[in-house]
Amino acid sequence: MSIDFSGRWAWADVHMGLIQHNVAIVAQRVAPAQVWAVVKANAYGHGAIPVAQAALAAGATGLCVAITDEGVALRRAGITAPILVLSEQPAEMTEFLVGYGLTPTIASTRGAAVVARAAEAADRKVPVHIKIDTGMHRVGVAPSEALNLARYIQSFESLAIEGIYTHFAVADEPSHPANEKQLSLFNDVLAQCAAAGIEPPMVHAANSAAALVNPDARFSMVRLGIAMYGLLPGPGVAEQCQGLIPALSLKGRVSAVRLVEKGEAVSYGLRRPLATTSLIATVPIGYADGVPRSLIDSDIQVLVNGVPRSLAGTITMDQLMLDCGNDFDVTVGDEVVLIGRQGEHVVTADNWADALGTIGYEIVCGIGERVFRRYQ
Repeated sequence: MSIDFSGRWAWADVHMGLIQHNVAIVAQRVAPAQVWAVVKANAYGHGAIPVAQAALAAGATGLCVAITDEGVALRRAGITAPILVLSEQPAEMTEFLVGYGLTPTIASTRGAAVVARAAEAADRKVPVHIKIDTGMHRVGVAPSEALNLARYIQSFESLAIEGIYTHFAVADEPSHPANEKQLSLFNDVLAQCAAAGIEPPMVHAANSAAALVNPDARFSMVRLGIAMYGLLPGPGVAEQCQGLIPALSLKGRVSAVRLVEKGEAVSYGLRRPLATTSLIATVPIGYADGVPRSLIDSDIQVLVNGVPRSLAGTITMDQLMLDCGNDFDVTVGDEVVLIGRQGEHVVTADNWADALGTIGYEIVCGIGERVFRRYQ
């Protein structure tokens, strides 16, 4: 016996057609470069398996994940497309990397040797991608050591250099000089490798922002992350993101209503005495589900029956309360839209991010596993 959607107080609607719409738009803009869909972190909170399937159906030719477990889950779901793991993994995971046909990232001789041993043990030739640190300073081999690492990888018969890549630190700020510097360093590495006869078919540098604004960064493939979900990589690329549509809406239902007298306060800390006697609506979704407690200090509103409503007090772990004023028509079961459209009003994950001084990525990635995903 399972609990279906009808038994949920809170849920996220994820529109597969919009995922496909966004993939198709970007694929058209970056052609002939391939699009590999980034589905790490449960596809930025949207659901890795259905999003991966939708992206591939819309023209993506590969997938990217952050850790081995994410790739294994996709394989177990029957997905056969190439899956790149975007950083070196613990040695203990190498057997799974190789066994499930995932593509490892190599950024060190140690990492290369570990993968080579596992590949030899499995009697396989494993394709790998070399990660170059051109300025992000997070993961990757230094440009000055890249050719030596490539030659070292070539010394193993069990490894094949399929790709070489880097990652921009400020791609969402197109005019930042670091972008040109990183691209120049990366091109230098490619030239050194080519002079040594090393020319892998997959060369990539662009995340969503770079893919949309910088044709020189597209190479043979781009890694499509946040734009696939219809969210902005950053304000500096808003114009290039026109036509992309957010694929996720976060919703709930009113579970209780009560009339609270003027001067009384609601929720932990009793922080906000009511200016007037008001109808208070409770919605069973809280910070454990990804609604940041700090929203109470912002001007973000929630939509109920097409009307924006303010938070009435501190967001709790499992519930939040709304000040519905003198709208006594609000009742148990009414739909509440926290992120998405209701009537003429829209609240976006980027609105939340702006209000909280963060990024849309953090908002959607933070939507908890208790929130039921309804795929449409």
